[in-house]
Amino acid sequence: MSFKLLSTKEAIESRRSIRAFKPDTISDEIIMELLESARLAPSGCNSQPWRFKIVKDTEIKAKLQNIAFNQKFVSQAPVVLVVCADIQGYLDGRTSGIQDLGKVGVFNESICEILHKATKKKSQIAIETLRQSVAFNVAIAIEHIVLRALDFGLGTCWVRLMNEKEIRTLFGWNDNTYPVALIPIGYPKENPSSRKRKPIKDFILD
Repeated sequence: MSFKLLSTKEAIESRRSIRAFKPDTISDEIIMELLESARLAPSGCNSQPWRFKIVKDTEIKAKLQNIAFNQKFVSQAPVVLVVCADIQGYLDGRTSGIQDLGKVGVFNESICEILHKATKKKSQIAIETLRQSVAFNVAIAIEHIVLRALDFGLGTCWVRLMNEKEIRTLFGWNDNTYPVALIPIGYPKENPSSRKRKPIKDFILD
């Protein structure tokens, strides 16, 4: 497997949302490399709540296109990752993560107790409310994927315009699994220019 490693700066500067893909297949080895980059992402108390459904089947991709309000590039990509947050996995992961961080001395006993209480409180929150707070952890893993994809000459696109309930129905998932985004992946058939960005000064608060 040959590829060109980019610097972090190069990857950030060259990343584009790709919505036109070549039909070329992507090897399982490369897909696993992308998921490995996600596996190494940071998360709150090392909860690691991300879950991935790898979709290559043409019929399933067509259904995902429909669920994504007929965005045609979704079905045209050789691979679509359905990236989800595992709500219970997040809560369980926080508990074990707090214990691990306490053992290695990152947190003292009082901070561990505060975090344990916060996790217990979170577990009593309705899933619908908890989903959004879990999703930001998953977003970090997604960004790892889209940047790592550039090393293999691949293009990606974050797709949030979708019907989450229909995705759960399609795959038979319960409410504990929260679809965060669809990530179509493939070799780009377009080379879009960088979109206009605001200057840094606009983002700095007084």
